[in-house]
Amino acid sequence: MAMGSFDPRRGPGPMADINVVPLVDVMLVLLVIFIITTPLLTNAVKIDLPKASSAPNVTKPDHIELGIRENGDLYWNGERVAMDQFAPRFAEAAKKQPQPELHIRADRHAEYEPVAKVMSLAARAGLSRIGFVTEPDRL
Repeated sequence: MAMGSFDPRRGPGPMADINVVPLVDVMLVLLVIFIITTPLLTNAVKIDLPKASSAPNVTKPDHIELGIRENGDLYWNGERVAMDQFAPRFAEAAKKQPQPELHIRADRHAEYEPVAKVMSLAARAGLSRIGFVTEPDRL
């Protein structure tokens, strides 16, 4: 291995190259150590755990089926109701936890006004999950 000298009379100048061989040697030793010790870390004590089956307890919120016919008739879960009965029903439904979803089934030829009134009453009462139920287009 050649060593450089700072004395210009003694030969060429100092060697400016980095010797990478010791770095590679250290990295190979570390790699071998990790390859050997990693399987030892994954082996654990064998324990015979008890078997139990359970299903997640998912409580789905109730939903309110609100029907609006072409002639303006309003239905709450199949029961015919008047527009003035919606405010107290929506207020009661908004207090439930989890909050029920409001599914609006409006006839395609129904006027927009009763739909907008129902949505406004529901929003004022605090119901935030409102959706329209439609049927897929069949070609």
